[in-house]
Amino acid sequence: MKRVVSVSLGSTKRDHSVETEILGEKILLERIGTDGDLKKAKQLFTDLDGEVDALGVGGIDLHIYSQNKKYKLRDANKLVENVKETPLVDGSGLKMTLERRVIFDLEWKYKFNLSDKNILLVSAADRFGMATAFEELRCNVHYGDLIFGLGVPIPVKSLKAIDFTIRLLGPLVSKMPFEMLYPTGSKQETSGSCKYEEYYQWADVIAGDFHFIKKYLPEDMNNKMIITNTVTNDDVKLLKERGLELLITTTPKLQNRSFGTNVLEAAFIALLNKSVAAVKPADYLDLLDQIEFEPRIEVLNKKEIC
Repeated sequence: MKRVVSVSLGSTKRDHSVETEILGEKILLERIGTDGDLKKAKQLFTDLDGEVDALGVGGIDLHIYSQNKKYKLRDANKLVENVKETPLVDGSGLKMTLERRVIFDLEWKYKFNLSDKNILLVSAADRFGMATAFEELRCNVHYGDLIFGLGVPIPVKSLKAIDFTIRLLGPLVSKMPFEMLYPTGSKQETSGSCKYEEYYQWADVIAGDFHFIKKYLPEDMNNKMIITNTVTNDDVKLLKERGLELLITTTPKLQNRSFGTNVLEAAFIALLNKSVAAVKPADYLDLLDQIEFEPRIEVLNKKEIC
């Protein structure tokens, strides 16, 4: 049996493990949180190197992305600097392939008519594949990188503008302490400050990283859709209580849990038996075709008719 472990800066409350089978290969998927403890996370990566088939980096990205460039996040790369043997990924490969595909499938296969909706993508810098898919579908998108990442209440309203913004700020942001950019540890369990409610209420669809979405989740989410990645049963309960109509996760549901893209990408790396550098987008897409992957689509509340 192959073993895949995701070490996350997130809360230990979200820890989970599951045995699954992909294309006849049994895989143990594990997620280990560290409650934002950088030292503990680094030690886990060091200890697991050479002991597992693939490692996932959770709760932090190794890079942020613009259209044609990536910026190495200093804190993230310090965490994994001792990993020398085991293939290591942060989910970005699947974000650029799987998540793009899911957006197009939602439009064409599942007929969600995203092109007719207002969409808030909470961060394009960690989901540029999703951002370009929305752009190609000519969706009306507000990008929340300045709002959710830097606390500047200004939505960016075009892909060209967000690409420029990331290229302008990327060299600076990549050197900032990660806790200034993203909720870690117990901060992932808080929600509902309503600080940025106006941006949620403008949108029909809120897309992107769930911890960003949850951090400022309004009390009223009636008639709205969320497209995201990893959610727990408690997250689903919260969304249902807030009135969310539809939850879509880009990764499959395994034992009542949608794992992060880093976990699924690490599993794919283990199956492919290739170095990370040798894996191409086509390899991921081929695996997705072979396993007949479908996104998780869950109706939480029926649409209110006014």
